[in-house]
Amino acid sequence: MEEIKTITHSNRLKKLKVFEKVQSIVVEKLGIEPEKVTPLASFTKDFGADSLDTLELIVALEETFNIEISNQATTKLVTVQHTIDYISQKLEVDVELAN
Repeated sequence: MEEIKTITHSNRLKKLKVFEKVQSIVVEKLGIEPEKVTPLASFTKDFGADSLDTLELIVALEETFNIEISNQATTKLVTVQHTIDYISQKLEVDVELAN
């Protein structure tokens, strides 16, 4: 049971770190105030991101996290939370493949 708690806590910390980096990128690329970058916020509806903004975000995310985001995946990254979940999962898979 203790191991499950440790894993859950570790996953929360990883997602928090991913959120902080995503938040920083959104603030830098879209000029959004940090407190407005919440998990439920939509890049297009809440932040007014257009296709060029979205492309810049994707490139910045790929460079920051050293991952590749497919064109198919970009259509699913609608909110900050979708992005956090996708990146967290992608990082876990990359770590597992490296072992």
